[in-house]
Amino acid sequence: MMIEQKEAVIFDLDGTMTDSMWIWEEIDQDFFRQQGLPMPEHLHKEIEGMSFTETAQYFIRKYQLSKNVEEVKELWNRIALDKYIHETTLKPGLNEFLQLLKKQHIKIGIATSNSRLLLDAFLDARNLTGCIDAITTSCDVNKGKPEPDVYLKTAEKLAVSPQHCLVFEDIPMGILAGKRAGMTVCAVEDDYSALLRAEKYRLADYYITDYRQVLDHTYEDLRGFK
Repeated sequence: MMIEQKEAVIFDLDGTMTDSMWIWEEIDQDFFRQQGLPMPEHLHKEIEGMSFTETAQYFIRKYQLSKNVEEVKELWNRIALDKYIHETTLKPGLNEFLQLLKKQHIKIGIATSNSRLLLDAFLDARNLTGCIDAITTSCDVNKGKPEPDVYLKTAEKLAVSPQHCLVFEDIPMGILAGKRAGMTVCAVEDDYSALLRAEKYRLADYYITDYRQVLDHTYEDLRGFK
């Protein structure tokens, strides 16, 4: 089984634990409309893997915004908060997988580029806060994904060596971050990253369309194709 000999599982949030990338599509469109600017065609590729703070800095610098970093982050948090509480759901099979991990005494961490406020609200609304052993956002470390910092910091908090950690990620930058941290990585299917599927297959050790495949052992093992 994928989790054999693993002492910790670390999840990304957006696109990995929940289908939430559509929220940022809407927020970005509204944001640029309010600023009187056209929506950049390749925006999400440009900011992929950046921390919440890095993304705000990027927006301010590139689009010459009059707001400071904290003002931009506060605006995004305010717009997104209700959506994360009421309009997102767990990926199929995830709740059952989390229960299995707890039953087998495997530690659970989250390493996300999102804000801690939105993550906490998401977890609280689903009564999951108590089952998470460690949380790190990319704002807590020096460099965001694809650098390994956020995963290494989470493993440190969990007191588990990287080689005994299994990562779940939905985008190539995140998969690369997990691999650079020396961890095993399972890519997760998500509509938002559908066009990046080939790259995800190339980088990851395993691939799932949802977490039920972990439970019934029907996931794809990609290690023999490297």
